[in-house]
Amino acid sequence: MRNILVVGGAGYIGSYMCKYLSKNGYQPIVLDSLVYGHREAVKWGPFFEGSMSSRELLNQIFSTYPISAVMHFAAFCYVGESVTEPAKYYRNNVSSPLTLLETMQEQNINNFIFSSSCATYGEPLEIPISETHPQHPINPYGRTKLMVEQMLADFGNAYGLKSVSLRYFNAAGADPDGELGEDHHPETHLIPLVLQTALGQRESVSIFGDDYPTKDGTCVRDYIHIADLAQAHLLALERVLDGMPGGQYNLGNGEGHSVKEVIETADRITGRAIPSKVTPRRAGDPAVLIGSSQKAMSELGWKPAFAALETIIETAWNWHKKHPGGYKS
Repeated sequence: MRNILVVGGAGYIGSYMCKYLSKNGYQPIVLDSLVYGHREAVKWGPFFEGSMSSRELLNQIFSTYPISAVMHFAAFCYVGESVTEPAKYYRNNVSSPLTLLETMQEQNINNFIFSSSCATYGEPLEIPISETHPQHPINPYGRTKLMVEQMLADFGNAYGLKSVSLRYFNAAGADPDGELGEDHHPETHLIPLVLQTALGQRESVSIFGDDYPTKDGTCVRDYIHIADLAQAHLLALERVLDGMPGGQYNLGNGEGHSVKEVIETADRITGRAIPSKVTPRRAGDPAVLIGSSQKAMSELGWKPAFAALETIIETAWNWHKKHPGGYKS
């Protein structure tokens, strides 16, 4: 059984990745600072509490377990906060991964899977966005993701690191088994905010602008289920473990859904009226963000199994009903 270090393995996507790895014959080794992660979500494999900025802790893990590859899910990801507190983001999202990569290089660990983001593209010049789209991020969060992608390329050229960067669009949904879900504090993602409103935990859900050039005036986004993200990560992992070249891949469903469409779909699935209110636009919100994942499908053999918006919301609703207070419920 191959050991895979999952940095950020107590978080929303990282914890489900650990479950998925375990189901597929791998041993996840979790490293998480628990700044945003949840100890209750770590159920598969050994757990180390701490930061990837600690060489001492990394060397302890690498000397205890023969690590075949590292998966990185430990970036801070609040776009607005990255604008007001850029130092926090450059320290955690760039400086800490550099320490991780240096320590891997010293330990001769040469396989790396990176959780990147469509935020590296910035304002879309074309829809759907493909991997050849120019990368001009418009906020510190996106810039930190791009910097790590560039570091990975340089480490590949200099030290032979094999890496895959997976550029997510909007991660959504919950574990189809109902065991793991989305529990952020604060919560900024649309689907959990809508479901918290359905549970009566919020008075209403905000719609940031209804005068965009879209079918109903609200922003359109590409939502992708965490189970489909996990499948893509496993395929990317097996690609580099098999000695094939790494690369960069978009992960989205290639279909967009508006804010109003998400709310209306959640209305039907929950059977509850979900109040909403229109508020001013947020700065930097593009009208439409949809990704092309044809490259991941053709090169990785990726086939999303939970693409329907209804399925994404159903799995999320199932988890939120069972865990109305998150993991502490």
